[in-house]
Amino acid sequence: MPLTFDAKLGEVRHDWTKQQVTELMALPFNDLLFKSQMVHRANFDPNEVQVSTLLSIKTGACPEDCKYCPQSGHYNTGLAKEKLMQVEAVLKKAAEAKAKGSSRFCMGAAWKHPSDKDLPYVLEMVKGVKELGLETCMTLGMLRDDQADALADAGLDYYNHNLDTSPDFYDKIITTRSYQDRLDTLQHVRDAGMKICSGGIIGMGEREKDRMGLLAQLANLPQQPESVPINMLVKVEGTPLANVEDIDPFDFVRCIAVARIMMPASHVRLSAGREEMSDEMQAMCFMAGANSIFYGECLLTTPNPEAHEDMQLFKRLGLRPEQRIEKSDEEQEAVLSKAIAQDQEAKNPLFYDATQADAIASVQH
Repeated sequence: MPLTFDAKLGEVRHDWTKQQVTELMALPFNDLLFKSQMVHRANFDPNEVQVSTLLSIKTGACPEDCKYCPQSGHYNTGLAKEKLMQVEAVLKKAAEAKAKGSSRFCMGAAWKHPSDKDLPYVLEMVKGVKELGLETCMTLGMLRDDQADALADAGLDYYNHNLDTSPDFYDKIITTRSYQDRLDTLQHVRDAGMKICSGGIIGMGEREKDRMGLLAQLANLPQQPESVPINMLVKVEGTPLANVEDIDPFDFVRCIAVARIMMPASHVRLSAGREEMSDEMQAMCFMAGANSIFYGECLLTTPNPEAHEDMQLFKRLGLRPEQRIEKSDEEQEAVLSKAIAQDQEAKNPLFYDATQADAIASVQH
């Protein structure tokens, strides 16, 4: 059955209706991927993937009660608490990430919101990473408007603040921060002139209508997020969602495809949960329109495919990292091959362990 709004496919819109999102989700799988790939090709190079590295700059003891997150102080997950990292240590990690091929360096802190005491150190991190020639992204919890302005003045490019799920399902997952709190922070970020990274988590026991509600909420923002991370729940012992039923892989791929169609100009990030995905599932997500990943074996403190595995998968699929400065295909291939060879020779993970702790926590804030 053709879509009732097929003529608008590929347009950036902010008026998505429940009926239209339902029509997309109900398409036969092959038809949905065909449409999402057409939209993807109209807006991006289909064989380029934006590569980011994520570092936890302050780990654990978060006062929020997000049921998926082992960094929450409400749950006993065995995660060691760590203070805010020193600026110099963060810049060293950023330099290592750049040397290994990342174009964006993301820094995350397990806070409800940044304190006035800690913010000056965070601003120095932003300035230092920018001086290295990397794009910068931070996720620090809720922001006041003056804090957003300060981050923008320091040169922060992106701020991550996920909506997590639909408004209807939200209070089943989080009670210490309202949905409106999240929307207000996104507005402060936008008003300050920064780009937005905002998405959600799939597989928390939500219904399909909640997935559709999340995507509609994101797409119908006054300006769509430039980056949309779609996380697959990483189940961690000690959290309330440790034993939730696994999501069907095809349902996850559908969410990627619908996100691509509804937010055609945004980077759709295949984010947390890739450690549990087969190469074939990841390839299907790229076909559906995902064009961004986190690189390295650790996301904040949860497992992620090791960097050399990502590069080998890129090579098998004919994908290449998106570059801030254009390079020829031959140059990018040479960089990719050299990094794989060096990593195998060293017999060590290509990327650092972001927290120097067991990989037991979650990126999914």
